[in-house]
Amino acid sequence: MNDAGLLLPLSTIGSFPKPDRLTKARAGFSRGEVSADDLRSLEREETAACIRMQEELGLDLLVDGEMYRGDMTAYFAENLEGFRISGLVRSYGNRYYRKPVVAGPVRWLRPVTVEWFRFAQEQTQKPVKAILTGPYTMMDWSFDDHYGSRAALAMALAEAIHQEAAALVEAGARYVQIDEPAVSVRPDEIDLAIRAMALVTGGLKARTITHICYGDFPAIYPRLLDLPVDQFTLELSNSDLGLLELFKTSPFTKELGAGVLDVHTHKVEPVEVVKERITAALAVVPAARLFVNPDCGLKTRTPEEAEAKLRNMVAATREVRRTL
Repeated sequence: MNDAGLLLPLSTIGSFPKPDRLTKARAGFSRGEVSADDLRSLEREETAACIRMQEELGLDLLVDGEMYRGDMTAYFAENLEGFRISGLVRSYGNRYYRKPVVAGPVRWLRPVTVEWFRFAQEQTQKPVKAILTGPYTMMDWSFDDHYGSRAALAMALAEAIHQEAAALVEAGARYVQIDEPAVSVRPDEIDLAIRAMALVTGGLKARTITHICYGDFPAIYPRLLDLPVDQFTLELSNSDLGLLELFKTSPFTKELGAGVLDVHTHKVEPVEVVKERITAALAVVPAARLFVNPDCGLKTRTPEEAEAKLRNMVAATREVRRTL
């Protein structure tokens, strides 16, 4: 990555499309028609295939593709003490998730993602990024029937997620991403989000990343940069690179993972369009601090669309590298 001298490292946010056979198997499992062992075996096969595909495309910092996860919030709630899972609620568009309910003290009991991280890392010599859902987003996207305080719940979650992050670092993770899409929605709580992130990342001997993808950025910038992480991965293309104009108002001092593919459209961007987006990001952040990735939500595309988009992202990045 950048610390090894590579310019414009290529990565993704985390999720990849689930193949039809896995989607059907997960549905069959929920109906009691597919065993847990059979589903797990299929998830491992698809995780290994996802790693191979990223290597073949030429990405530099890989992800496990999240083949074993459903929703980013419910997955962790199901594996922490203190939660129960409620019914379906709409997240955006026609997508739904099962709302976690905090019914008691939140505690980390055992590693949640470590085994999957180890499996993914065993498939490649390239670094694999560990990905967690952040405490502020977990708090904001859950019903609280126990704490009665957003701050108390966020900090309890931060302690639990810190323990998971520390276990991942102990297992060899060099890059840990803490997803916080809800951070920019309530500008008056940015201090709470910063305190919670400080608890998560404190003492971690790894490069830390946060992903944020929507909300009222002008209301929290440049205060946003006080989040104690090394890198921000941000959705840029779906908003016509508007955030880059915001960053010109006050220097962007962290690493930036620039979203140069709009994953909300089925259209595969031509290489020249992706190059223009990378060049625009370079006008705000120097090459030594710029990573290249898609916007978030790659899992919403078909496998064919996702691969075609990423191929053009890799080709565009390689062309830009040659000019630097």
